[in-house]
Amino acid sequence: MNNLQETESMVTGERVGEEKEKRAAVPTAATATSMQPITRWTALLFAAACGLAVANVYYAQPLLDSLAAQFGISHSSVGMVITVTQICYALGLILLVPLGDLLNRRRLIPGMMLISVAALVVVGTAANRGILLGGMAVVGLLAVVTQVLVAYAATLAAPESRGRVVGVVTSGVVIGILLARTFAGLLTDAAGWRSVYLASAGLMLIVACILLKVLPEKDPEKTSLKYPQLLRSVLGLFVQERILRVRAMLALLIFMAFSILWTSLVLPLSSPPLSLSHSAIGAFGLAGAAGAVAAARAGRLADRGMGQRTTGVALALLLVSWLPIRYTEHSLLSLILGILLLDMAVQAVHVTNQSMILSVRPEARSRLTAAYMTFYSIGSATGSIASTSIYARFGWDGVCMLGAGVSAFALLFWAWTRRSGEKKG
Repeated sequence: MNNLQETESMVTGERVGEEKEKRAAVPTAATATSMQPITRWTALLFAAACGLAVANVYYAQPLLDSLAAQFGISHSSVGMVITVTQICYALGLILLVPLGDLLNRRRLIPGMMLISVAALVVVGTAANRGILLGGMAVVGLLAVVTQVLVAYAATLAAPESRGRVVGVVTSGVVIGILLARTFAGLLTDAAGWRSVYLASAGLMLIVACILLKVLPEKDPEKTSLKYPQLLRSVLGLFVQERILRVRAMLALLIFMAFSILWTSLVLPLSSPPLSLSHSAIGAFGLAGAAGAVAAARAGRLADRGMGQRTTGVALALLLVSWLPIRYTEHSLLSLILGILLLDMAVQAVHVTNQSMILSVRPEARSRLTAAYMTFYSIGSATGSIASTSIYARFGWDGVCMLGAGVSAFALLFWAWTRRSGEKKG
């Protein structure tokens, strides 16, 4: 009897909380609807900007040999180029993304992109390793403009199409990550590694100028918090919003699985009996990009209130994907199938997560994004470290077991948290 009363009390409390959040969201929603709604063309422009910005973090991965030779860095130490970039990206999530709730984003977004352009030129013309690392640090720090764009797209979108818009924009992020290696490999073969960063600087400059003209003059009402208070409020949101905690944990797990695959995949593909070239290995990113595009539909399902169901199905697919991936050394077709399933699943959960989180506190979307994406970074870094260590000891079967284990835990975690109910699903 006591358990029944506790359950009824919990449900009642959640309904009251939902009503409060709906009432709190009305002023911001009204402000948003007074602005020109985001068009499909603008959403695609946001996606392109996101893809270009986040790709800057990943270009160096297939270029480490070239960078080591150019700057006289040992192969055991050249990994610091990626480490510096990733650390600064994590700092950017904490220090820069929340500014979207404080500053006018029409100036903030192009401004961040223009500074990134300057940093890319520094990297592309670097004369020594100190300049290279300094430029890469700024590139990593400013790449978080992607998350400012995602939160802004959610603000500009009408409530009934928010999930679809977030899905389109987020697809640009995932495609940028997956195709960065392919782009870098092809351009390096054609014109050298410096051309990768100089070409990216040119593209970023063009997109920044277009955004400066396209973004609306007016921005929804900003918070009155000072910058230190703004940063502290990110932790406060994490404490206050249960849906943020649950979905952030899911982000950590799915991107750990994502990173387990993509960090270690080069090892079996470049070793006998496959012994594929770097260009061929990079081409597998195309399969991942196809899966990411297909999963953009997840945002539309979230708009229809099917976020929970979409999450469950996607997590089940994530677990299943490791079965064909396990046969990578015997069948590349099997690997392609596994990549399609895995990337489609990760993208579907990621889009659903963001759609649900960004509907909670409209006035704090940049801070919600910063908190959520911090867990994304933790998951990605953990997966990278764990996968290479496991491969060294247990081979590709060990990597697949690790990925399947993380995926199974994510599915179980979702099932357990669903019992107490989330706002949408």
